[in-house]
Amino acid sequence: MYKTILVPVDISEDELTSKAVEHALSLANKTGAKLHILHVLPISSAIVNAYSLGYEEIKDKATIQAENDLKMLLDTIDFPGEKLSYSIAFGSPRDEIIETAIEISADLIVIGSRRPNISTHLLGSNAAGVVKYSKTSVLVVR
Repeated sequence: MYKTILVPVDISEDELTSKAVEHALSLANKTGAKLHILHVLPISSAIVNAYSLGYEEIKDKATIQAENDLKMLLDTIDFPGEKLSYSIAFGSPRDEIIETAIEISADLIVIGSRRPNISTHLLGSNAAGVVKYSKTSVLVVR
């Protein structure tokens, strides 16, 4: 049914991350799909990396921490290593999630979301933006 499942996570939000990963892992185990974990850093990190000494020469602390946290998360997932991957993107979470789904040919995006509150009604949530603009099926986990 699914070949590739994209799981965008905010590694600073343990509860949302664990719920989304748990659901995606269950689906991947049932369907034989690959799992790809994505974390998006704010554009400011990308600008720092790109313009001060270049990305390949230096990474800022947020990038290094995000990469370490993602590797630790992957170590906790009981899933074959050859079917598990991750990436870090820079920019708007909604846009980067949608772009990554296209790049990896994801059949499904599994994303965590909190219950809506006044700020999400005014500003919108990342999950709502992904649901609205993605051409890939989206499962929102609460």
